[in-house]
Amino acid sequence: MNVEELLDMLEETLEEGTAVPFAAAKRVVDVDRCRDIVDEVRNNLPDELRDSKKIVADREQILKNAQTDADNIIKQAEERARVLVSDKEITKRAQKMAVELVNAAQAQAKKINNASAAYCENILKNSEEVLARSVADIKNTRMNLRNQAAAARAVLEQTLRNAQHILQEENTNQERGNTNC
Repeated sequence: MNVEELLDMLEETLEEGTAVPFAAAKRVVDVDRCRDIVDEVRNNLPDELRDSKKIVADREQILKNAQTDADNIIKQAEERARVLVSDKEITKRAQKMAVELVNAAQAQAKKINNASAAYCENILKNSEEVLARSVADIKNTRMNLRNQAAAARAVLEQTLRNAQHILQEENTNQERGNTNC
């Protein structure tokens, strides 16, 4: 089941609760069932939330791989430049090409680094938004459960006070009746 279906089930449980006497808007609900449903909601949070931890760990590896690729490109450029160095003119051209290759490799490494960081940031942002919505839903559900439990408790307490009051009046009336006889 997904989170929405579980929240619908929780709402049905609340609606199916037994009405409290003298308080039409109050109901007695099965708290254990409500807790089970809330636990299921937690277990069915979107996979993006679980994946966010892996992405954080992968982010470091992605950046490390990008740096390794950049270092390899630079080494290849330097090696290629050394091979081309056989003559002064060739050396000058090789040095120029080596600088261009190093600059291109550094620019590419920077581009890969930036793209990796942006990708990770976007995934983490999306995961954070999903988590925030899920946490808000859970907080609202918990608050509703607490409010309903408090309201049910208040109604039960009021009902008990009313019943005690009625019993006291009946006892007083019986005592008066016994006194008059």
